[in-house]
Order: sequence, then structure tokens, then C-alpha cells
Amino acid sequence: MAKPPNRAWQRMLSGRRLDLLDPSPLDVEIEDIAHGLARVARWNGQTKGEHAFSVAQHCVLVERLATDLNPRLGHEARLMALLHDAPEYVVGDLISPFKAAVGIDYKGFELKLLTSIHLRFGLPAKAPATLQALFKKADILAAYFEATQLAGFEPGEARRYFGTPPKTLKVPRLVPLATAEAQAQFLERFRRLSI
Repeated sequence: MAKPPNRAWQRMLSGRRLDLLDPSPLDVEIEDIAHGLARVARWNGQTKGEHAFSVAQHCVLVERLATDLNPRLGHEARLMALLHDAPEYVVGDLISPFKAAVGIDYKGFELKLLTSIHLRFGLPAKAPATLQALFKKADILAAYFEATQLAGFEPGEARRYFGTPPKTLKVPRLVPLATAEAQAQFLERFRRLSI
């Protein structure tokens, strides 16, 4: 008997089958993204609190920080900021040192998924370089606040890895939410930005 071919798709709770090697925007649903991201822990779950700090919460934080850094951001740019880590609903949140050690073009794999996600929601396939730089800055700021408030980093140690946040930035108070709350928070931000 012949061996069945390797499966390269993920069945989603919506019933969609997302081909991981050739993702189609038609197989992307925001409910699947929110469901997955709310169940993926940042910092490999090594955070304080009753619940893990999820990638869904991180995405909401990055969108907020990007908006604080550039208050003139339009809804489309803010939506791209919210979705910056959306591929992790399928591939999980690997810490940066592990991504570098994996040995495949992990970033390319994530970018292919992100392109499909952007197209599904009527966004440009790729964010302009200026927005990518803004999102990266907001992402690093989010990592600083998560590291110092939730992951046990001392401020000096966090500054070495993530830099010093601008003094003018409002410091968010981070509280890990239960999965259902994180999922609802992410969906609420998506719906507000999709108007």
C-alpha cells in the first residue's frame, strides 16, 4: 500500500483548510486568527499571572503603541499593525533565537502567510517600508514592556535587548487575560479598525 502524501494544510475551526505552503486568502478567517492567537503564549508562557500573555494581546498592544508613536495613522495602517503577527495563529510564536536556529527560511514562510492574510482583508500585500519600520519599533517597545512587567526582566537588562522607551510614551499596564477575553479583545479591535 502506498504511503499517503504528507499533509501540508491545517484544518481550522471554521472548517477552512489552510495550505501552509501555498496559503490562499480565501481560506483565512478572522475568527480563526483570533482563536489561534489568543491561545499562543508570548515568551513561551514564561510570564507572571494566572494566564499567559497571548499573541492576541501582544497584537493589540503593538497596534496601540504604533498609534501612540504616530497618532495620524489611518485605519488601514492600524489594521496592518494589529495583524503584524497574525501568521502565528498557525505557526505559533517562536522566540527570535529559535527562529534563527531552525534552518529554514522561517521569515519567508511567515511573510507568505501574512501576504494571504493582508489580501483577505483588502490590505496591501506588503506594508510600505515606513510602516514596517514603525511596526517593528512598536513591536520592540511592546517586548520591553512585556519583559519588564511580565517576564521577569530588570529594566537595565530589558534596555540592553530592547532599547529605552521614549519618555513621552504612555506606559501601558499589562495584565494577562483569560483566553476568551484575549480573543474578544482582538476581535473587537479588528472590527473597529475594519469599518
